[in-house]
Amino acid sequence: MSKVVIPLGPQHPALKEPENFALSLDGERIVGAAVNLGYNHRGIEKACETRTYTQAIYLIERICGICSHSHSTAFIHAVEEIAGVEVPKRARWIRSLVGELERIHSHLLWLGVAGHELGFDTLFMYSWRDRELVLDLLAQLTGNRVNYGINKLGGVRRDISKDEIEKMKPVIDQLEERTKFYIDLVTSDRTLAARILGVGRLSHEDALTYGASGPVSRAANVNADVRRDDPYDAFTEVPVNVITDDHADVYGRAVVRVKELMESYKLIRQIMSNLPEGPLDTKFPIRVPAGEALSRYEAPRGEDIHYVKSNGTDKPERVKVRAPTLANAASVALMLKGGFLADAPIVIAAIDPCFSCTDRMISVKDYSSGREGSMDWESLRNYSIEWYRNQGIAFDGAKGRV
Repeated sequence: MSKVVIPLGPQHPALKEPENFALSLDGERIVGAAVNLGYNHRGIEKACETRTYTQAIYLIERICGICSHSHSTAFIHAVEEIAGVEVPKRARWIRSLVGELERIHSHLLWLGVAGHELGFDTLFMYSWRDRELVLDLLAQLTGNRVNYGINKLGGVRRDISKDEIEKMKPVIDQLEERTKFYIDLVTSDRTLAARILGVGRLSHEDALTYGASGPVSRAANVNADVRRDDPYDAFTEVPVNVITDDHADVYGRAVVRVKELMESYKLIRQIMSNLPEGPLDTKFPIRVPAGEALSRYEAPRGEDIHYVKSNGTDKPERVKVRAPTLANAASVALMLKGGFLADAPIVIAAIDPCFSCTDRMISVKDYSSGREGSMDWESLRNYSIEWYRNQGIAFDGAKGRV
């Protein structure tokens, strides 16, 4: 049988965001795959350079709706390091509390999406029902279900009262009981195991070679977690037990995530029981001294890295984000190779991709001069209009903000 190449995406029912996977098939077997990024440019990093540090937090939170607290915390960690500001202990612990609630939210969301991709929609409905409990807690603590807005430079915006902590405890207990059911389901259901065991394999060695991160790498028995290896906020005092598995496939990634839920419940209880007294913030300078810093944060999907450079003004000179999906995207082609076409959706979903987190830059090469460079807002818009005009689609009357 001759080999054929079919595109999966950028628009496809199995993809919630636009990306392209070029799959080479020999019958139903995938013999080659290429991951093509770059369909989701929003210019957030560049936009931060024209806004104050406080305004940039608003943009940074919107890199990802599920990991909004992860991105904003990683960003302000870098800015606070450059400014040399010591954040009050209570504020740092509240950040960690919200971060672990976000991890629970993210993992329950993934569990539902994975069930849906497998045709197991009962699991989807169960896990998303429980996800609502977490979102209600986040709304109670921060005022928002998504993009919580709890962070500020030098601290946090809202306190957590003892009454709120007492209201949280029975909800965490309820979530823990339901998570025990999910762990039993993932580890003992024969039908589910038959569907995902051995699918999307990524060995321990390949996980290290390709730089995989988060549950993807820990499912290949890579014992790494920023909360333990480079601790920040509450994790400088609250120990984290890193969850690993040695199946190195979609099954292993499911096991790691459901067991990480149990670890998050434990961490939340420790933070609630030992939440230190003290102020919520400290004075922060409007102008940040010249300097640069690199911040690492263990987001639900893996290691989130933010680089910030200051030039001594009230606006950053450079902001660069390396989201965990970019770290894991390189290994997807290897996971797909040798599998079946029907497995492609769950293999891609198993890294818990967020392509909005990943795509942020466009580079254009002028073949007449051989020069390369990035584009500003106006040039990008004009380039897009001209490109579509060449395809026979005219936007001459279109109006937009430049």
